[in-house]
Amino acid sequence: MKIAVLSRGPKLYSTRRLVEAGEQRGHEMRVVNPLRCYMNISSHRPEIHYKGAELEPFDAVIPRIGASVTFYGTAVLRQFEMMGVYPLNESVAITRARDKLRSLQLLSRKGLGLPITGFAHHADDIDDMIGLVGGAPLVIKLLEGTQGRGVVLTETKQAAESVIDAFNGLRANILIQEFIKEAGGSDLRCFVIGDKVVAAMKRTAKEGEFRSNLHRGGSAEIIKLTPEERSTAVRSARVMGLNVAGVDILRSNHGPVVLEVNSSPGLEGIETATGKDVAGMTIAFIEKNARRGRTGTKGKG
Repeated sequence: MKIAVLSRGPKLYSTRRLVEAGEQRGHEMRVVNPLRCYMNISSHRPEIHYKGAELEPFDAVIPRIGASVTFYGTAVLRQFEMMGVYPLNESVAITRARDKLRSLQLLSRKGLGLPITGFAHHADDIDDMIGLVGGAPLVIKLLEGTQGRGVVLTETKQAAESVIDAFNGLRANILIQEFIKEAGGSDLRCFVIGDKVVAAMKRTAKEGEFRSNLHRGGSAEIIKLTPEERSTAVRSARVMGLNVAGVDILRSNHGPVVLEVNSSPGLEGIETATGKDVAGMTIAFIEKNARRGRTGTKGKG
């Protein structure tokens, strides 16, 4: 098969591992920077050009689209889909997962456990909303934040009001969530491929920090999930429409709660912590499922 990896960073661990795993299994792999792609949209024969020439046809595409280029990256992926190329994750599913508010609403509608979450537009409603999520301490999140950026833990109501006021002054959209104290600064990253969790790790924040992201100095170790946690991770990925996802879960007193569903989960942390060939499993999934024109959301926006 000819497989494109849609990524701006050919030297990034995840991109390198996917290329390596694909080549080891006999596939022709090519890294394509989505920002260097340009498209003929009006043609009866959709085209993608890359660095001055029309791209050769691919059998499948693996999107590794960074959050900062979601709009253009998913537009390029949508063009691949129009050309009949099989996407590991579809453009609609990626867009859905990247919208934190929309994704939480979709998960809530399907009855999945979530931290109590508030969202408001007017500053006059903030006081009541803080009460709705259980009061301080609470977590304030920028809707556009990634890898723990734009996430603030406020210990008191006064501190929360000050942070919210500051974000409002920047016209930033924010979520307010209850702080799950019993999680102890740890969360679970569940790597889902298809209909099962293929690897899982427990991430623990460094001392003095509550965000467990490895990019922020957190540590990781292999963890055994409960059946409920596995089911929650698989169902969350399915709700988003993602074939491959990193589902972040907290262990709370009332069961597993979903923090986020990541459409481009990193491979370095999970492969290092678990010793599993997650990249190889990803390529195996493509081998089993890739069919020309096999796009579930084709024509649905």
